[in-house]
Amino acid sequence: MTQTLKTKVLIIGAGTGGYVAGIRCGQLGLDTVLVDGGDGLGGTCLNVGCIPSKAIIHAAGKFETVAKAADGGTLGITAATPAIDLKQTVEWKDGIVRKLNAGVAALLKKAKVKVIKGWAKFEDAKTCIVKTDDGDLKVTAEHVILATGSEPVELPFLPFGGDVISSTEALSLSEVPKKLVVVGGGYIGLELGIAFRKLGAQVAIVEMADRILPLYDKALTDPVAKWLEKHGVELHLGARAGGFGDGKLNVTTKDGEPLQLDADKVLVTVGRKPRTSGWGLENMGVAMSGPFVKIDQRCATSMRNVWAVGDLTGEPMLAHKGSAQGEVVAEIIAGHDRVFDPVTIAAVCFTEPEIVSAGVGPQDVAGRDDVIQAVFPFAAIGRALAIEAGEDGGFVRVIANKGDHRILGIQAVGQHVSELSNSFAQMLEMGAVLEDVAGTIHVHPTLGEAFHEASLRALGHAIHI
Repeated sequence: MTQTLKTKVLIIGAGTGGYVAGIRCGQLGLDTVLVDGGDGLGGTCLNVGCIPSKAIIHAAGKFETVAKAADGGTLGITAATPAIDLKQTVEWKDGIVRKLNAGVAALLKKAKVKVIKGWAKFEDAKTCIVKTDDGDLKVTAEHVILATGSEPVELPFLPFGGDVISSTEALSLSEVPKKLVVVGGGYIGLELGIAFRKLGAQVAIVEMADRILPLYDKALTDPVAKWLEKHGVELHLGARAGGFGDGKLNVTTKDGEPLQLDADKVLVTVGRKPRTSGWGLENMGVAMSGPFVKIDQRCATSMRNVWAVGDLTGEPMLAHKGSAQGEVVAEIIAGHDRVFDPVTIAAVCFTEPEIVSAGVGPQDVAGRDDVIQAVFPFAAIGRALAIEAGEDGGFVRVIANKGDHRILGIQAVGQHVSELSNSFAQMLEMGAVLEDVAGTIHVHPTLGEAFHEASLRALGHAIHI
């Protein structure tokens, strides 16, 4: 006999949108059930995405540093030729994931959220059947928050399996592939491709567009392209991947010529799609916007008291967007007057070097004469030079209204610039003008001084250039 459970709030999906919504609901005293049927508490980001990928990237960076010390030395430091046991690295990465899983579980327990492990399928907008190890459970709720996340896009001629892998499998390989071909030159493919190149793999990247990271302007991506060239990464731009067999990936070049690339593994990273199938979305009566669930500024769907957050709702498909939406929805259900209307959602590529973009970019203001743009290079920042972060073409750029100096966008490329992203977002969210940044005494020596100097330069009086 199927058990029945009634609750105020039912959340489907335990990723960064779902579990944050659950914690906030609990804090607000709402009876809440969270169904976790995917990757585990923390979802894609914590288990097979953001966190584990950055752990592997960090390990790859350490390996590269030792390799440089072994190859004639660096900064007066010499070392023996390094070796890596990727199994141990993956075990270390998995330990971080387990620790964070336990932390999320503890926070949900503290907030008195009931977590059910199982796969949910909706019968109607407010009722679902959850298949658990202990049998089926029927859950009905006043409010439903959909937070099912996303999954890698699979190419029909390169189905996942065997030596054709997604980012999920790439983060759990037992050894470094000798030859890795990455299909897709977006941020996921480049982050992992660069990491495996640092670990010693021969890497080739196949990208349909004419350049890597096509969503970012060329000035931001040029330093990454230069790193790839310097480190022997093959770039096949304007090219199309085909089938894979006998250790060879078929490729059609931009000139229409056939090419075969040797590969031990083929990593397909051509994008992600919302997870909309397998859990009864078609039975809920919610409106769609293309492949995504349609929401308004309150994250409300077309069905009363059904809400959606995170990757399910569209671009940008970023963990921090889902978390912010989850908080908003929880507070709306609790009776607060909230909308999700951020000025910006900053994005970071953890490539080599890193890229940050917040607000409008130069492509958004092309041809306009009512804006100011100013760039300041890390080559003129003492801290950057002292940590070997000043010679890769990195910079900070600010874009502002010419009339009132209101900052419209901030971008950066360079080592460690991901740590500047929150400062950029904060300034945009607060409606800062150039004088606000210029008038803030920035700590010396730090990379953040480049933001200060870029703002001064936009005002016509940079100090160190």
